[in-house]
Amino acid sequence: MSDEALFDKGLPIRRAVLGADYVDASLAKADDFMMAFQRATTAWAWGWAWGRPGLDRRTRSIINLAMLTALSKPAELRLHVKGALTNGVTVEEIKEILLHATAYCGIPAGLEAFKAAHEVLLAEGALAGRDRAAAKPEAGKAETGKAAKKAAKKPGKK
Repeated sequence: MSDEALFDKGLPIRRAVLGADYVDASLAKADDFMMAFQRATTAWAWGWAWGRPGLDRRTRSIINLAMLTALSKPAELRLHVKGALTNGVTVEEIKEILLHATAYCGIPAGLEAFKAAHEVLLAEGALAGRDRAAAKPEAGKAETGKAAKKAAKKPGKK
């Protein structure tokens, strides 16, 4: 199959999984240099890999979440968490996939994956009320980071 045929096969799959708005915006803002990548990823990843008959989209999403965790690619993971939800992967399954990948890929990679996934799950409204409330800092709570350290210093000490 030619690259053009693979692109034509992959484009509707890519739009269905990642969202037409995201894909169309990526294509629209691509100049000649970046369009080479857009065409390659659409043809090879979406037309050739995602377009094969051996696995369903849900299973492919599960595999991608684990691989992107292993590679420590949170930006790409964010896209595929949203795609996994679209493909029927549940929040509980996403959590288990990331925990399993963390055991094999290490805590730093797992932490990055959990942070990225959490951000998407919140934005998509996929987390239950308790999880959403826990993610929003309450008014009047102490600040974190540098501001908290500065506030914690006792007067007269440097």
